Amino acid sequence: MRFGFDDFVVDFSARELRRAGRPVHLEPKTLDFLELLIGSRPRVLAKAEILERLWPSTFVSESSLSRLAAELRAALGDDARSPRLIRTVHRKGYSFVGPVEELGEPARLPVGPPPCRLLFGERVLPLQPGENLVGRGDEAAVRIDSSKVSRVHARIAVAASSATVEDLGSKNGTFVRGRRIAGPVELADGDEICLGSVLLVFRRPSAPRSTETESI
Repeated sequence: MRFGFDDFVVDFSARELRRAGRPVHLEPKTLDFLELLIGSRPRVLAKAEILERLWPSTFVSESSLSRLAAELRAALGDDARSPRLIRTVHRKGYSFVGPVEELGEPARLPVGPPPCRLLFGERVLPLQPGENLVGRGDEAAVRIDSSKVSRVHARIAVAASSATVEDLGSKNGTFVRGRRIAGPVELADGDEICLGSVLLVFRRPSAPRSTETESI
């Protein structure tokens, strides 16, 4: 089930929290705590009940729960002294007090190959229509796990009939067809893109061709 609150969307089935479309990292137990609070809203959950639900048949001190609440508030940008999402009820427990909207299942994309993709060794990295940030950081939609690549290294913009790549001030530069680029450069199918020394190959599926008539 997906829920929207503030500028967050959480998908408990996919175990994912996003803020304004960008992923927010939560430890598994912290996400479990958020799911428990949202599922029980607006009821105040007693500390004993939370401890039993999150750590069944295990002795855990209340200080562990306090740290969990602090981690969740930090991820949500909430303030314990002036809460807009998570309220602490003194000596009792916690409740979720922010407005929550139940969202439907995300729209499923048509089955088939992505319009464009990057080849990174044996990996295939799909590119979505619009802007795709490429880098090694969590904020990158296309993640390249290499110390030679900046956290946000480049941007690839995919349109219906074209695609461009642009360096985003990376330390080691972005190269297309062997030349370091200083602005947006249009990509063609098979172009080699180097993020520093890391090689990627841009691929765009060819438009299907009609069957040719054979002369007999």
